Amino acid sequence: MTMFSSRPVPELDIGFDVAVPAFASAEEAVAVCGDDRPFHCLYPQRIDTAVAAFRNGFAGTTMYAVKCNPTPAVLALLARAGIRHFDVASIAEIEAVRRVVPGARLYFMHPVKSRSAIRHAWLAGIRDFALDNMAELAKIEEETGTTDLDLFVRLGLPKGNAALDLSGKFGVEGEEAVALLREVRKRARRLAVSFHVGSQCMTPQSFAAAIARVREVIDAAGIVIDALDVGGGFPVAAIDEAVRAHGFADLPLLCEPGRALVAEGGSVLARVELRKGDKLYLNDGTYGALFDAGAIAWRYPVRVVRPRGRSTAPLRAFSFFGPTCDSLDAMPGPFWLPDDVDEGDWIEIGNLGAYGIAMRSRFNGFYSDQTVAIDPGEADAVDVIPFPRHLSASAVAG
Repeated sequence: MTMFSSRPVPELDIGFDVAVPAFASAEEAVAVCGDDRPFHCLYPQRIDTAVAAFRNGFAGTTMYAVKCNPTPAVLALLARAGIRHFDVASIAEIEAVRRVVPGARLYFMHPVKSRSAIRHAWLAGIRDFALDNMAELAKIEEETGTTDLDLFVRLGLPKGNAALDLSGKFGVEGEEAVALLREVRKRARRLAVSFHVGSQCMTPQSFAAAIARVREVIDAAGIVIDALDVGGGFPVAAIDEAVRAHGFADLPLLCEPGRALVAEGGSVLARVELRKGDKLYLNDGTYGALFDAGAIAWRYPVRVVRPRGRSTAPLRAFSFFGPTCDSLDAMPGPFWLPDDVDEGDWIEIGNLGAYGIAMRSRFNGFYSDQTVAIDPGEADAVDVIPFPRHLSASAVAG
């Protein structure tokens, strides 16, 4: 049992030696443990449902992108739901997964790694590595001392229509891609090709175009690949059609979802410290869990949480400001909340199971890792939508 304000609180035993304080609702959580710190809510049933839907819809291997949310509770919830493959990008992420799910298969999918990270990964049992250049191939071989590896060559793609474009930093193209594929084919135990069309891709056809590009490059290289990794995104139907159309139907498929598995399974509860007209000053902000709400102006679903009951006031558009003394700690919104919202109210900000906890800093001394589970018991948490219906979908790009 966990203690909050001298009151014992039941815990949800997720399994994998992980447990978190559990409440039947966000209102109950605020009543018991609301203080000066914001806190993070996990909705286990939503994560279970998202994993089941994804695994049922995608025929290949689903490896969770740990960068999205590396906390032990989330890793344990995913493992409980059947995820046993994890995309890691650092020593810290390797250790995070190994502590919670020791038997998981890890894929080091960061295309540029330090030599010490490669050595650590090899000693931790990792045999799957991504790369996008010859120098990285040499580093991997030198630090592992072997070519008995599964290597993923990441292809570059032109800028697409994703909310967060991933085309500028990684990926090999053109003749350089052809040469790299030929070289890796000679050395690797198994060769896979990977690509990323970007996060929150708005056009499913981008995946079909990317798979067509894969076909062109491997044909130009005159090689055969052993697997295809389609990244994250993620429109299953478009991928299935393109895989069949370009001769990859019998090829093992992999994917790297993050947001799709955990975004709707988490939220942040932040307290209003001051209201200035249509501006609300909160105890969390862009240097905390709300980075995307400020940096790229995402309008997350929001609602007021009051243990005494819901407001019946009409909705009004608000902007948010975080607790630091930095003027960049601002979130334009608009965020639609009851017009009577005021100091002391709590606001639940949804769809932050992804890149909320993971993006926190300790800037200005404002930080919280307090996490609780919202477990309604017999009710299906996916159907108990706490946000206004028109705001309950995934985050909307501003």
